[in-house]
Amino acid sequence: MAETALIVGAGSGLSASLSRLFAREGMRVVLAARNTGKLAPLLKETGAVAIECDASLSSQVDALFEKVPAPDLVVYNAGYRTRGPLVSLEPKEVERTLMISAYGGFLVGQAAAKRMLARGTGSIFFTGASASIKGYAESAPFAMGKFALRGLAQSMARELAPKGLHVAHFVIDGRIGQGPDDGMLLPDEIAKSYLAVHRQHRSAWTWEVELRPWVEKF
Repeated sequence: MAETALIVGAGSGLSASLSRLFAREGMRVVLAARNTGKLAPLLKETGAVAIECDASLSSQVDALFEKVPAPDLVVYNAGYRTRGPLVSLEPKEVERTLMISAYGGFLVGQAAAKRMLARGTGSIFFTGASASIKGYAESAPFAMGKFALRGLAQSMARELAPKGLHVAHFVIDGRIGQGPDDGMLLPDEIAKSYLAVHRQHRSAWTWEVELRPWVEKF
């Protein structure tokens, strides 16, 4: 029976590359996004199914997993950021950044774990960024959200790995792009790493992967 891959926070970048790769590998792909209209070309290309979902709302996450009750792989790829001088930040925008970057990850991770624990297998992956491990000037909200997401992934990995669930966090340390600039991370290449980690044998699981182009400074 084909595996089911659920990508939350789907768009035209990394999630599109993940969708294409998973579909080529024979997986049933489900894409969740606040605006599914933008996904029409990708759905036609991959045969994926789209479901509207705001990952920061528990009711919508619950509804999503009612429609996708037994995913084998869940990727949390949703994100939002506001930036600017600390004293000028709008609290509501900071709240939204944290709700989507971190709280939504908790809701999706929790919902996925509940379903996967029943059968004792499954992968739950979280997409991080340079801001997961480095706070930058005028980017405090994004760092707050990504640091929290990384902490969530680490705690989940330690709790759930002994129960058969593979939780992993991916630090995407650099700009993602398809252009000729070889200083960018190519999304198709990033996607291959997600698939490889999903297929790791449990005797050699990893909880975190850092990916960066060769020109990126550590």
